[in-house]
Amino acid sequence: MKTYLIEKYGDQSAVRAAEMPDPEPGTHDVLIKIHAASVNPLDFKIRDGDFKRILPYRLPLVLGNDLAGVVVQVGSAVTRFAVGDEVYARPDKDRIGTFAELIAVHQNDLAHKPATLTMAEAASLPLVALTSWQALVEKARVQPGQKVLIHAGAGGVGTIALQLARHLGAHVATTASAANAALVKELGADVVIDYRTQDFEELLDGYDVVLDTLGGKTLEKSLRILKPGGKVISIAGPPDADFARELGANPVLRQAMNALSFTTRRHAKRRGVTYSFLFMKADGEQLREITRLVDAGKIRPVVDRAFPLEQTREAMEYAEKGRAKAGKVVIATV
Repeated sequence: MKTYLIEKYGDQSAVRAAEMPDPEPGTHDVLIKIHAASVNPLDFKIRDGDFKRILPYRLPLVLGNDLAGVVVQVGSAVTRFAVGDEVYARPDKDRIGTFAELIAVHQNDLAHKPATLTMAEAASLPLVALTSWQALVEKARVQPGQKVLIHAGAGGVGTIALQLARHLGAHVATTASAANAALVKELGADVVIDYRTQDFEELLDGYDVVLDTLGGKTLEKSLRILKPGGKVISIAGPPDADFARELGANPVLRQAMNALSFTTRRHAKRRGVTYSFLFMKADGEQLREITRLVDAGKIRPVVDRAFPLEQTREAMEYAEKGRAKAGKVVIATV
């Protein structure tokens, strides 16, 4: 099968096309002919080796973290899917590789594709939708009437998190460019802050939850707009001990992660708020909940542009350099 992979960690030049053997599905696996995948910042971090201590992949490694496609074979213990089913997924972190023609995915990580979406639209959703769900529903337990700030509302995670927060009944603020103000309002933002000309810290106060997608100074400022008991959940800040435990990291690595987030957690504690790091996990059941919201018209994907598989490197470069105006960059393999 055709793939795009890395044989060593590095920059964009490390990504190359290569033929690889077709995957052999295990007993509980579903073999999928991939019709579309999408590009995520996680792809760049894995390519660069940023996670090699906590995600020790064996090289060569096929890149890509979410997909939509058609089932072509099922393992003997598979009960939820049949050949011909249209499906979508974020494979488990240990079994990535969607920049390819085929992939084997455990049935627990898979869901039927929303009937209302094209393959390209469906492929744009799994990673960002699961991130949004696990941040707002699972970790933050957002309730109606709570005030939620979602950073980078026009980004891949932001476009879905805005819609989910609105569905949960929250009062939603977001940061975005003036050019994307109308879009993020349509997606669910009650308050839009132009990050180029305004400082959200000066305009917002008393928030219950912040979903931080940017880290750095943005994370520091986010702690200061929360009311006592508020929560910052970050996908871009330093990892913490809870994440290390979830990962099953050894004591040394657990201690190192705890040290990385010490300053942020200390600042949070002083303000009577909490900080937690989120590394999204594959979950077919949660994806089925998201499918129901999509088919009910509560969530819609935002796709900026699609590239063919042969232009995977160009698609990654386009996304990495921030050329997408809003939403996700998709790679169509069929």
